[in-house]
Amino acid sequence: MDQTESYPVKLYVYDLSKGMARQLSPIMLGKQLDGIWHTAIVVHGKEFFFVGEGINSCPPGTTSMGGPDSIVDLGSTEVPEAIFMEYLATLGESTYGRDKYNLFEHNCNTFSNEVAQFLTGKKIPSYITDLPAEVLSTPFGQALRPLLDSIVINPGGNNVTGQR
Repeated sequence: MDQTESYPVKLYVYDLSKGMARQLSPIMLGKQLDGIWHTAIVVHGKEFFFVGEGINSCPPGTTSMGGPDSIVDLGSTEVPEAIFMEYLATLGESTYGRDKYNLFEHNCNTFSNEVAQFLTGKKIPSYITDLPAEVLSTPFGQALRPLLDSIVINPGGNNVTGQR
């Protein structure tokens, strides 16, 4: 009888503000934000994330942001590494190619959510995916949008699809 191998899937969550969002958001936005979230999927011994140059990877917890602020266990997958890498290559040629990044609408969290659903059938926590809408629902968020739209988060790593 064939045994299907199972691989753990984790969501690494980083607060890009390093705690400043928690302190300043009530004053600036009129509502409490616990962080400005960057996420990555960890599977098959690597951390995968989407940035302005496309899909990148690195050993888990070794981005320029240091270790994650929290780790969410998303369960496990039976998708082998070779098939997963083919899936990422396809995403890198289409939806998550270089220059498709948008801080509010198509970012690392959008990528993590899509990849998590592919691997496990589960979405990432809504407090992460709802953050852009929460910020943009405030007058200050709307005023800052033109500036924030030009920001691209890049924590380093190696480009998975060779699109640098």
